[in-house]
Amino acid sequence: MAFSSRVQARGIQLLLGRMMTRVHQDLRFTDVPKRTDILRVETGAGPVTCTVYHPTATTGSLAPVYVNFHGGGFVVARPEQDDHLCRSIAATAGCIVINVDYAVAPQRTFPVPVTQAYDVTAWVAGNGSAGGWDGSRLAVGGHSAGANLTAAVCRLARDRGTFSPRLQIIDSAPLDQLADPATKQSLIAKPLLSPQLMRIFTDAYVPDPADRANPLVSPGLADDLAGLPPALVITAENDRLREEGDAYAKALEAAGVPVTHRVFEGADHYFTHTGPVPAAKQAIDLMATTLRTALGD
Repeated sequence: MAFSSRVQARGIQLLLGRMMTRVHQDLRFTDVPKRTDILRVETGAGPVTCTVYHPTATTGSLAPVYVNFHGGGFVVARPEQDDHLCRSIAATAGCIVINVDYAVAPQRTFPVPVTQAYDVTAWVAGNGSAGGWDGSRLAVGGHSAGANLTAAVCRLARDRGTFSPRLQIIDSAPLDQLADPATKQSLIAKPLLSPQLMRIFTDAYVPDPADRANPLVSPGLADDLAGLPPALVITAENDRLREEGDAYAKALEAAGVPVTHRVFEGADHYFTHTGPVPAAKQAIDLMATTLRTALGD
C-alpha cells in the first residue's frame, strides 16, 4: 500500500472513530437491561476481544448465540457503535450476542479480519457448553464491512464443513470491491458514501488489486452460492451499495438459498445507527424477529 493511502486511512480512523459511536438518541434503547462480559478468543491472526451480551430473560436452558461484526469500512475499530443493536437483539431475540472487535486496516489488511472473524465464529460454535450458550443454534451477521465479513465467514464454514449458521444477516454490505466506486450510484445528490471514501477503504483493506476479485473479499462476484445459510439481506434505497446488495439477494435465491430481502425506502447507508428512526427501528426489529425464528428450537 502506498504511504499516502496509509496516511489517508489513518486520518479516516481518527476522524470517524468518535463519530461512529454517536448513535441517534432515539435508537439507544437505554430502557433495555443488559449484562455484558468480556471474552478473549485466540485466532490464527492474533487474539480478539469480544463483548458478550446476555438476554434479559432466561429459561434455564442454554440460549442460542448471534455473532455480530460491526461496520467502519474495514478501517474504523469501534465495535461499541453496535451496542444499541446488540442490546436490542439480545433482549428481543432471546439470544446471547457476541460483538467482535476484529482488527482493521491499514494496520491489519486482508485476510487478517476474515481469519479473525471466521476463527471467532468457529470457536463460538464449538465452545457453547463452556461459554454458556448453545453453539448448535448459531447465527452470524453485521453491517457494512461487518456484513462483508459475515458473507466470508459463511462461505468458509460451508467450504470447510466446520459449522452451519442457521442465519446470516447481510446489512448494507460492500460485496464488489473490484468495481470502481464511481460506478456505484445513489438516488440522492450527496449520499453518505463518496467514491473517494470508498476507494480509501478498499485501498487500505485490500492493498493488492489482485485480491479484490477473491470471493472472500467480493462475495457478490462469486458464482457458487449454493449451500450457504439462509439469509436476511437488508439494503437502503439511497445507499451506493444498494444495487450490489439487491443483486446478492437475487443470486442467493437463484442458488436455492432461502432469502428474506427488504429495501428500506428513504434510507441511506448506516441508517440503522443514525436514522431515519422509524426505518432503523423496523430494520432492527426485523433482524431480531428473524433471528428468534431461525434460532428457535
